[in-house]
Amino acid sequence: MIGVRLVQKVSSTRGFAKVAPHVVPGLDRAVHRLTRGRVLLSAQMLPGVVLTSTGARSGLPRRTPLACMPEDGGDSWILVGSNFGRTDHPAWTHNLLAHPDAVISRKGTDIPVRALLLEGEERAAVWQRLLVFWPPYATYQERVERQLRVFRLTRRPS
Repeated sequence: MIGVRLVQKVSSTRGFAKVAPHVVPGLDRAVHRLTRGRVLLSAQMLPGVVLTSTGARSGLPRRTPLACMPEDGGDSWILVGSNFGRTDHPAWTHNLLAHPDAVISRKGTDIPVRALLLEGEERAAVWQRLLVFWPPYATYQERVERQLRVFRLTRRPS
């Protein structure tokens, strides 16, 4: 349990927010590709997926490794556009707003999903669960003026 607390503390720092976006996604993509989708480095601490969304402007497929909070039943996942507590919304959130149909790779399986931006009371309820799941989200939110986007991905027929 000390390891998890240490990672939470480190991931809440401004230094981590500056370095991690340039290191973590690339490492995750490389390991994910080398293991044919079976391993995601960041998922050793948090559940994770590789999101393949359609670029909002380019229309091209974009692969992004992300932490996720699986929901009961195994057919939906919560993603937070924290961007490691940086000021701008991450690009993948713009992609999902423009093109909500996407695919996640989880434990070597590709799953077609549809994204829904959570708002109002629904977002507030999920946000409380997210803070228990990964407390650094509170630090990320305090650091920025924007509201972190929260999406529910729901399995759709293939």
